[in-house]
Amino acid sequence: MRRHFLSINLILVNLIIPGGCIGQTFGNFADRSKAINPISVQVQGPASGKAVIPVLPAPKGYRIVGRIEGDLNKDGIQDSVLVVKATAKNRLETNADGRVVDKNRRGLIVFLGMSGQFKKVLENLDCFSSENEDGGVYFAPELSVVIDRNKLYIHYTHGRYGYWKYTFRLKGSDFELIGYDASNNTGPRVDRQVSINFLTKKRLERVNTNTSAEGGDEVFEEKRSDISLEGLAKLSQIEDFESLGEGGW
Repeated sequence: MRRHFLSINLILVNLIIPGGCIGQTFGNFADRSKAINPISVQVQGPASGKAVIPVLPAPKGYRIVGRIEGDLNKDGIQDSVLVVKATAKNRLETNADGRVVDKNRRGLIVFLGMSGQFKKVLENLDCFSSENEDGGVYFAPELSVVIDRNKLYIHYTHGRYGYWKYTFRLKGSDFELIGYDASNNTGPRVDRQVSINFLTKKRLERVNTNTSAEGGDEVFEEKRSDISLEGLAKLSQIEDFESLGEGGW
């Protein structure tokens, strides 16, 4: 199975995931779905019969800043995820260095490939902050949008401080959040790890008790617990990944 990914620089105001961070409560996700206008794009191959990647449209007021390909619905046909960015002129701001930076937010559009065409099934146009937000004292976390094994991953890496990622699975015309994983590091040493399975409602937290560890010699204490969850978070409804924390449970 091929793994497809797109890496994008993303600057967050809060650079390090705080210990024990709990995101906002989303409540019953089943009652919050919204409709989008479907768009179909015909795929026309050359006379040689070789596959082509068609140009996919961005909504008015947005531009495409990235695109990834992969199979999201297990039909063996390549699907596409566009990363888009708003183009509002009033979001061009002058920073502390006197440079004009683009503070427009970014988002996703998902197209499924089917019967010789791409059909738009989901859009969330402003769930990611601008890449030009204030990054604080350390360099910006890097956002990777990944398609792997029929799942969609929103993955943030932050150098020596670790990573966090969200795992989504297609259901109907939306993507449900089924997993969350994070690692808080100090250089090569892992200080704390969290893994949540939203399907089984199980949470695992591992805390390193060997503060003198140099990487690979950590000693972990594990804590397993159940989480209270009313429905699964849906990608179309996430307003801001910066506020999502451990997945909104």
